[in-house]
Formats: sequence, structure tokens, C-alpha cells
Amino acid sequence: MSVIQDIREKYAKWAVVAIALSLIGFILMDAFAGKGSIFGNSNSTTLGSVNGKKIDFRAFDEKVKATEQQQQQQGAQLDEARKQQLIQQLWNQEVNQMIMQDEFAKLGLKVGKKELNDLIYNNPGQQVIQQFSDPNTGQFNIAAYQQEITRLKNSKVEQEKRAFADFLNGLEYNRMMEKFNALVGASAYFPKWYLEKMNTEKSGLASISFVRVPYTTIADSTTQVSDKEIADYISKNKDDFKRNESRSIQYVTFNAAPTAGDSANIRKQLEDLKQPFEETKDNEAFVASNFSDLGYYNGMMSKNAIQAGIYNDSVIKVGKGKVYGPFVFGNNYELAKLVDQAVWPDTVKVRHILIATTQRNQQGQVYPVREDSTAKKLADSIQNVIAKGSNFDSLCIKFSDDPGSKEKGGIYDNVTPGQMVPEFSNFIFANPVGKKGIVKTSYGYHYIEILSQKGSSPVYQVAYLTKPIVASKETDNTASNAANKFAGDSRDLKAFSENWEKELKPKGEQKIPATVGPNDYSIPGLGVSRSFVRDIYKADKGEVLQPTLIGDKYVVAIVTDIVKEGTMGPEEARLMVEPVLRNEKKAKQIIKNIGTFSTLEEASQKAGFPVEKQDSLRFTGGASQLSYETKLVGMAFNPANTGKLVQKPIDGTQGVYVLKVDNLTATAVEAADIEAQRLNLRMQARQRIAGGYGNYGYGMQEAAPSAVLRNVATVKDKRSDFY
Repeated sequence: MSVIQDIREKYAKWAVVAIALSLIGFILMDAFAGKGSIFGNSNSTTLGSVNGKKIDFRAFDEKVKATEQQQQQQGAQLDEARKQQLIQQLWNQEVNQMIMQDEFAKLGLKVGKKELNDLIYNNPGQQVIQQFSDPNTGQFNIAAYQQEITRLKNSKVEQEKRAFADFLNGLEYNRMMEKFNALVGASAYFPKWYLEKMNTEKSGLASISFVRVPYTTIADSTTQVSDKEIADYISKNKDDFKRNESRSIQYVTFNAAPTAGDSANIRKQLEDLKQPFEETKDNEAFVASNFSDLGYYNGMMSKNAIQAGIYNDSVIKVGKGKVYGPFVFGNNYELAKLVDQAVWPDTVKVRHILIATTQRNQQGQVYPVREDSTAKKLADSIQNVIAKGSNFDSLCIKFSDDPGSKEKGGIYDNVTPGQMVPEFSNFIFANPVGKKGIVKTSYGYHYIEILSQKGSSPVYQVAYLTKPIVASKETDNTASNAANKFAGDSRDLKAFSENWEKELKPKGEQKIPATVGPNDYSIPGLGVSRSFVRDIYKADKGEVLQPTLIGDKYVVAIVTDIVKEGTMGPEEARLMVEPVLRNEKKAKQIIKNIGTFSTLEEASQKAGFPVEKQDSLRFTGGASQLSYETKLVGMAFNPANTGKLVQKPIDGTQGVYVLKVDNLTATAVEAADIEAQRLNLRMQARQRIAGGYGNYGYGMQEAAPSAVLRNVATVKDKRSDFY
């Protein structure tokens, strides 16, 4: 909302953008149309591609900025981590949408003009309905919604036209996704014979006898696996050995956190300011002149809103005009002065019309939109025509620059002290119900009507003088100098390791390895620093990076490996492939040692391992370790093997097995409701199609069609060149 914001932030969102974003909010952040850009490596504008179709940076970046603006409008704090998460989220949506648009075209899926109009006016989405609903009754104000749609349709403002087009594109895309999901869902078919077979297999039990020879009986050292064997295995199973681009690093850190001495010095600074703060008559000027991290708020607030944490009561008890502190609050030392106190309503319901004098663009820059005198004149005119009987709601829709309330008749309900900017708050809490008037704030002129008030409680005006607990220049220089010396002395991996071993390890400092992807924005153990990741990718293998300050640590890193996207080589895949190939060799050796046999006892004698029994092996799995030996389970439930000794040993995952199937039985089960099972499997199929996962009855899970389509798509990602 335009007024209810953090009490130290300035509202400055374009009304037209906020309205459009409120419409778009329920859409899957659909694609923006874009032209070109001057950004990126070698002036390239290509952020990536999907199946050969390019994604333009400028179009994508517009979407990023608009989404950031929407998040900020909703009160979100956008730190670096959150911004990078938004970029990742939007990228995934962009890629998925491009993939699905191709599928829509192949299937001939379209949304007609009449169908789109029906979506616009009769099914706009739950978030849009909420945006245009009365906050008290919950009733959807369809007239206000349709009026806004008509206005946007006829708008000549380029940004409004583009935002409305995006809204329509999103509606159309969502509708085609519904059609696609319905089409795929209708294809899910589970015949009666399949369900009956599934039920039979679920109830089956096998009683078996077997000899198990674990692979661990043969020493690994006796079975060598060559690079060529690993390479041949990779060649036959390439899909299992795909790798993404990455960098391997090692890093050490040098602590630059504030020392106890730094903390004591900052506390002393505030102690010296306590008496002058108490004596001053101009609290706002005093706070500003002493560079407080917490700005001055010239308004009342409830006790819970006082920014002193566990010291709130102490601030109140100190008495009017007195200062409490210094005390630690968050990462600051703080002085708190009780400036004034009063009794105000607990909550107020108001309605208002804002005539803005300033707004803020997407870069956060404030710019004028009206002359002060023009805004005041318009506000006076609105007050006059309302006094003569004109409809408030109509005037609000037409003139108000507050996107947070204009569709709701300008109403804000359950407003609490300190929730609004001071001038607005003072007017609605200090005056009685029914009071009407014009109030000037930093946003412009508000015509306000106080509709109701509830309860009463003490409120307080508190001025704060805060200083962050930060490292002194001396502390920072000590850490920085140590990091620079280490980096200068460690110009290759050998020197890096030796210097860590000699200088840092005795102090308990770790040398930490990490693997970093091109679009990562944080390093394990360090925190968020996208710029550090980009520096890593600019470096060569074996290069030591210059010290970088991340949080309260100076970091020195060395690039130990550069991995390109593609298929793993033998050295990289050895840890995964070697055990598989080694077990294959061990299996051949064990099978050769057992040789031929006519009875299980003979096989036991040759193998040197006893005969074991399992009376309740299930085809569909269970707690037994044998449930994971799929070859053995398959042989056990083959009706042709019932009562027989399987003549060939079975090479399993943990060892070699000689198997005799003693008997096959089935547990007693109630008559299955085939139709109920069919309905349940259809529901699971629809869940998979909608993006979830489902079970076909054998413990096998499959992803949604859209996820499968993405897995087979050719996606080129160049985001790391731009973000």
C-alpha cells in the first residue's frame, strides 16, 4: 500500500505499474516481449536459448525488475540472495513456458477471442478477485474491476499497454496449460487386466532357499579396473554421466569481525552522547547530525512497535524527555529517548484519496509527478465535490494514486499506531470518528475520512540514536593485510597448501574445498556473494584470487579445477564406475569358482557359504535386504522356477546367489474394488501432469510431462554473463 509501509521507507511505486502487477500476480510470471540490449559479453543480447530459440536479455531483465518491484510493494526485503532466487525462478518459468508453447503449437491448442474475454471478465483468477474485493465483506467488486480493465484497454501509456498485454498473455497461457493437462490426463488408461495383475503380484509370497557369496570375500586389490574399461562403460551409459559446468576451489578465511575493543569503543561513543541527547530540544536534527543508522520518526507508536526489543518497558519507564541506554539491539548499540506519550485508539478504519506529488521508478529514484500547488488544488476540489454529495468510490477510482487501496474504495482497516507515515497517522488517531480533511505527507496530499475507531491504549513517540557494531579500521586492516600477504605468498596450489599448513592450520583455521556452478550466488560456509562467484569463473586453473570481503571475513581462494559441460572422463567417473566394474569381475570369479552343481548343498559346499532361507519374500518389496536384489526377486517369482533349483548363479548388487524356489503362495486379500483403484490411479496421473509425482503400484515414480519435456530439451544458459 502507499501509506502503510515501513515507517522509515518512502512509498514510491508507480500507480499504473502496481495496478498491472496486481492483475498479473496470479499468472506464472509470464513472458515479457523484448527487443535488444547493449549488455552482456561482446555486446551480446542473448541470455540463453531453448531448442534454438533465443531468450533476449532486455526482455528478461524487464521481467526481473517488474517482479522485484512487485515484491517490494508487498513489503519484501530484497537482499542479494532473494534477488538471485527471483532470477532463478523466473528463468525456470521462462524456459518451461517456451518449451510448452512449442507443444501447444504442435497440438494446435489455441484460445479464441470469446474464450479469452470470458477469462478476463468471468474467471480472472483468485488474486485478482482478492485485489478487487471489499476487505470487510469479502465481496468481489466486479464493477471496479471491469472499469479498470476498460481503462487499461484504452490506455495510451506505453507501460500500461505492455503490462496489460502481459496480463492477457498470461491468461491465455494458463488456459492452454489447462487444455494440455486435460488432454494428457485423458490419455491415462488402466485396463482391468493390469489392475488384476498388480493385485496378484502385491499379494504374492515366495519361499526360497539360497547360497549367498558376498563380493567382499574377494579383496579389491585383486581386481583392478583400467581407465579403458571405465571409458567403455561410460560410452555405453552416457546419459548417466552427464556433467554441468563447474569450478572447484579451495579457500581460507581471515576474520574481520569487530573485536571486544571495537564494541567497547562504539558503546563509549553513545555514552558520551547520552546527556546531550537528553538535553536537546530538536531531536530530529540531533539524530541526523550524529549519523544515526535508524532515522527519526515524528509519530506515535504502540509499545510493541518500539524498536528496543526486551528494553521496551525500560524505555517507557525512564520517563518523558529521558534517555535509556546504551543497550545492544540487533547489531547496534542504541540510545532511546521517550519524546512523548498519549492514549490513542487501538485501531482505525479510514478511507482516503491520494493525489501524489512524487513517485519512485524501478531503480528507486524519486521524481516529481505534479507541482505541489496543482496537487493541493485537486485535493481541495475533491473535498468540495464530496461535501456536495459526489460518490467517493468513483472519485477514488478515477483520481487516487494509491494502488494499494483505490480498488477497495480507498479503505484501510485495522490500522495501528506507527503503521503509517507520521502526518497521516497523527490525523486519523488524534481526531474523532467522522473527521474529514486534507493532510500533506511526503507522498502528496491525502483527502481522508475517519470511518471508525476501536479500543484505546497508550502510545509513545521515541527517538533513537544508533551506531552499528562494526570492526574498526585497525581490525579490518589487520585482517586485510594478513589476507593479502597470504595471497601474495601463495601463487600456486603447492604454495597455497604449504602456507596454510604452516601459518593457518596451527591456529585452527580450515582450508575448505567447494564446488561452484556458473549461476551460484553463494559459497558453502561463506554466504552470499555473486561477485565472488563471477571472479572465480574469470580465473584460470591454479590461479589465486585477490582477497575478497564476504560478510566479516576476508577470503582467499584458489581455483583447483575447471570442469566443462559434457560427459565425465574416466578419472572423474572412477569413484562411481569402479565399484560396478569391480563387482562384475568378482561375480565372474565367484561363478567360475562355484562351477557346475546339481543341488543347492553342492553349490554351498563349493562356495564355502551356508544355505539360507527366506519364507516371505514379496515381489513388490519389503524390509528384507533381498528385496533390493531385483534379479533374484524376478527369478523367485517366475512360475517356471517353482520347486526347482535355478541352474545359473545370479550376479546381484551385493554378491552372487544360487537360488532354489521352494514354493509360491499368496496372502489372503479382500476382493479388490477395481473401479476404485482405477479412479485412484487416474487421480495420481493427473497430479503428475499438474507437476507432482505419482506411484504406478510398483514403487516407481514418474515426473510431470512438462518436467520430462524439459529433460529432453536443449537449453543453453548464459545468465552468468549478465547477472
